[in-house]
Amino acid sequence: MTSAAIGASLPGEQRRWFRLAEWQLALPLSLAFAGLFLAPLLLLVATSFFDDDKITQPGFASWLKFFGDPFSYKVILDTLLLGLKTVCATVVIGYPLALVYLDLPPRLQKVLLFIIVLPMLLSVVVRTFAWIVVLGREGVVNQTLQWLGVISEPLKLLQTELGLVISLTQIEMPLMLLPLISVMSRLDPNLRDASAALGASRWRTLFTVIVPLSMPGLIAGCLLVFASATTAFISQTVIGGVRLIYLPLLIWQQSLVVYHWPLAAVASLSLVVSVLSVIAALSWLGRRSSRHLHA
Repeated sequence: MTSAAIGASLPGEQRRWFRLAEWQLALPLSLAFAGLFLAPLLLLVATSFFDDDKITQPGFASWLKFFGDPFSYKVILDTLLLGLKTVCATVVIGYPLALVYLDLPPRLQKVLLFIIVLPMLLSVVVRTFAWIVVLGREGVVNQTLQWLGVISEPLKLLQTELGLVISLTQIEMPLMLLPLISVMSRLDPNLRDASAALGASRWRTLFTVIVPLSMPGLIAGCLLVFASATTAFISQTVIGGVRLIYLPLLIWQQSLVVYHWPLAAVASLSLVVSVLSVIAALSWLGRRSSRHLHA
């Protein structure tokens, strides 16, 4: 029985005490959240309304400078597109892996799940630098393609968006697979048999039965991958280099290179608002698909 059901079954006076106890239990976490997230966010907002890097003259000059430069809009758009491209790549690769997981026996499912979780046990710095070896001119990818005769000269994959998306796809893949597998594992396996018995092909069963029922896990994975990919400063800097400018790198340059904290605060708030806007849109799509599914 859930806490809500327990509270509903109590008399009026006890129910009020029960709700008060719930708030008291949630109070430490709420204070920690306010201290570690809300307070720095408010400080960031306050810092953005200064005109100079000494933070002595209040004004809107930093906002006007950031949004008055067309380069800022390009950086915001490139950052969001990077997240969307990474989401698409993880969905294309991760969904078939999730389907393979469903068809495996329980022992092999545990092995595959361990393989999925294994990269998360390593530091993202280690995984990012490993991709330098893989994507370099003498790396595994170029040597394999040359050995197969596909290319005659090494491809330039480092400091390109293609190489960055490839590396981010592998780095963020567990964030897509874990929620997707969690939802798909709870699906009734008889649904596919019933769909086949009614004459539906495997592809039709996939798109009309499995995909709609697994949509909550898919949306959750997309949210996690998008939020992580757009803010992956280490991967964007190491793989993308200084030629590819995204919002995390722009924030680092303004705060720790130029020391223009108000402009860095404006860029940080732009990153937060942009990412939260896309996340809100994905969440809305997820809720809408759930309503259609239960209608």
